[in-house]
Amino acid sequence: MEYKKMVEPYVCDTSAFLYQAVKDDKNILLEGQLGSLKDPDHGIYPMVTSSSTLAAYGAIGAGIPPYEIKKIITVVKAYSSAVGAGAFVSEIFGDEADELRKRGGDGGEYGATTGRPRRMGWFDCVASKYGCRIQGTTDVAFTVLDVLEYLEEIPVCVGYEIDGEVTTDFPVTWKLERAKPVIRKLPGWKGIDIRGIRKFEDLPENCRKYVEFVEQQIGYPITMVSNGPAREDIIYRESPLKK
Repeated sequence: MEYKKMVEPYVCDTSAFLYQAVKDDKNILLEGQLGSLKDPDHGIYPMVTSSSTLAAYGAIGAGIPPYEIKKIITVVKAYSSAVGAGAFVSEIFGDEADELRKRGGDGGEYGATTGRPRRMGWFDCVASKYGCRIQGTTDVAFTVLDVLEYLEEIPVCVGYEIDGEVTTDFPVTWKLERAKPVIRKLPGWKGIDIRGIRKFEDLPENCRKYVEFVEQQIGYPITMVSNGPAREDIIYRESPLKK
């Protein structure tokens, strides 16, 4: 009953409330969770969730017209992680995975509820490009960049080799199981702490080049770069893909 009193002022006919907000030209923020590949229609079925994880579904869930969604910010890590089974082309194992897992996230890459260690991998340009495409991405928020500071070289998955042929297009699931990563290594910025930096041009050269390389590979503008766990640890960036 205590919670009832707390929640009560916020209970209403949501679609009517948001309809009025749209008419009043107010900003509306819809937040989704889980990645594109967990979508039941466009993900790696059957390793998916029960409802759509795509931005377009936000209009249905909120009861607003789809054409009112003007900006879609896709959150992408500077490396890859996964929970549970399913194809994971850029996955790494052993000590290499343990080191990235220990350093990753905010206090390590472990399940928020279960505490289970997450599967780790390098950044996957193929899967990320596909995820951005089916989201209808207008902006990419590139997160946990500071985690990679310990590496001399940073491996990136730039393509999939399937049955002897290399592709940069995300395949259908039955082909995905046979995909092998095509890895390219970029020079890192080892030993340089980038936390606290607020301007993109103040980042180490190799750090900037890493962001620019990923942006070029996925084809969507990276306009936000997260370089720490605090709310203010974010760099806003002018992307050449926005011009």
